[in-house]
Amino acid sequence: MISDTSCNTASLDVYIPSAQNPWNVSKIHHLYRRVAFGATKNQVKAALNSDPETLIDTLIDQAIALVPSPEPLWGFWDKDQFDAAEMANEDNNLVFYRNEGKKQMLSDFWQHGLRDRLTLFWSNHFVTEDEVYASPAYQYQYYNLLQFHTLGNFKQFTYDIGIAAPMLVYLNGDQNTKDRPNENYARELYELFTLGVDNGYTENDILETAKAITGWVEKNDIPWGPITFDASKFSTDSKNIFGQNGNWDYDDVIDILFTQRQNRIANFICTKLYTYFVSPTCNDAIINQMAQTFIDGNFEIAPVLRQLFKSEHFFDPEAIGAIIKSPVDVIVNFYKEMNFSIPTDFDINDFTINTVRVLGQNLLSPIDVEGWQGDEEWISPDVLIGRWESIRVLLGRAWMEDTEQFRDFILGLPIGTAADGEIDTTMQADEVTVVVKAILDYFLPRGLQDPTLFNEAVEIFKGDIYPSNYYEPDAIAPNIWTLDLGGAPNQFLALLSHIAEIPEFHLK
Repeated sequence: MISDTSCNTASLDVYIPSAQNPWNVSKIHHLYRRVAFGATKNQVKAALNSDPETLIDTLIDQAIALVPSPEPLWGFWDKDQFDAAEMANEDNNLVFYRNEGKKQMLSDFWQHGLRDRLTLFWSNHFVTEDEVYASPAYQYQYYNLLQFHTLGNFKQFTYDIGIAAPMLVYLNGDQNTKDRPNENYARELYELFTLGVDNGYTENDILETAKAITGWVEKNDIPWGPITFDASKFSTDSKNIFGQNGNWDYDDVIDILFTQRQNRIANFICTKLYTYFVSPTCNDAIINQMAQTFIDGNFEIAPVLRQLFKSEHFFDPEAIGAIIKSPVDVIVNFYKEMNFSIPTDFDINDFTINTVRVLGQNLLSPIDVEGWQGDEEWISPDVLIGRWESIRVLLGRAWMEDTEQFRDFILGLPIGTAADGEIDTTMQADEVTVVVKAILDYFLPRGLQDPTLFNEAVEIFKGDIYPSNYYEPDAIAPNIWTLDLGGAPNQFLALLSHIAEIPEFHLK
């Protein structure tokens, strides 16, 4: 996963647009697809007239200012309360409530940006599986914790997640007592959450840490209720962690870890941020600089991301289109970028939850404690057709609702930069390639560079709706093609259906 052979050699200096390196539709989509879940056409047009550095500061500041999603009525219910609700209405079972939590997550994806992108990222870092701990209330509490800490202090985040009920249950911390220390959470704390596999810890460190975090087991005979500290179940033995001796407890574990292994933590977390936001092929020099920013900022997350997102490195052509979209990205990005109306009887959240689960990304329940590995795992042959068809389902529903919105989307579509202008109704037959190129550039991270494939897309857009002479520059005036013609929405629909199968569409 880590390599020093990245082709992206750009620096972390702030990206400043120039004639040779313009601020354009491609870069705007790159930004929004990576740090959010896509942008509407109006957001793209507004961004073309913005300064990228200012825009990124705004996106981060907005994310920091967001408060967590409202607590549902059942956010702190215990098992008896859920059982009573199901007795009153058999449809209100545990699956129903857990899906309600996932619907809230998707609603946040549609509405917001970086805060919710990071919530998804951290759910695949501090992994739990809602099907394991079972409680919908724990699911909410876990999600709330992720939202609260997305851009905050990573040390505090690590502390809080380790004694949260869903994590205690998921990794057996609720069974960790002085008489029977359980090593599960101690191992994952180092191996997956802070240091990386075999990176700066020993088996003895794990054993000693397990003893130091004993005692978080008190449930007060309330299934799915709060889990608190019971001093009588805590090991008071002296422990040796990273060469430090003492009667350490959970607070001490976190302090010792972040003092004795700060460089390793910073490098590990910044590598994960880099591979998620920039490229699966790492540039070690860039990661080292990010790690230093992380340390200098006392493990605050926001300064690292400000530095990265504003940089020439982030906007380098080698970074654009370098990451394979996850199932969530495929559906949510497309739906948000189109911003189409759909029939009211079509539940977009239910559709998305079920589709991404089938495609391998069950929200709030990754495949195991190591999380989704992503990249090429997202496009295995058994799910590729499902990715194509999910787009076609959305297109079909939007078509049922309003065919004219397909024409309206093309009109006003930015051609490249603000200076290049937009597509309008005056475009005619000799400019059909301009229209197709603008559409392809809008949905494909680097456009479609291969001339043969580009011409194929042009022919699909032309279709057989009009006689061929409608596209001939010297055609008689009444036969000149324009976007005002009745079949234009059908042409766009056909091209979008084709785009769903283009490999570049599945990159971001």
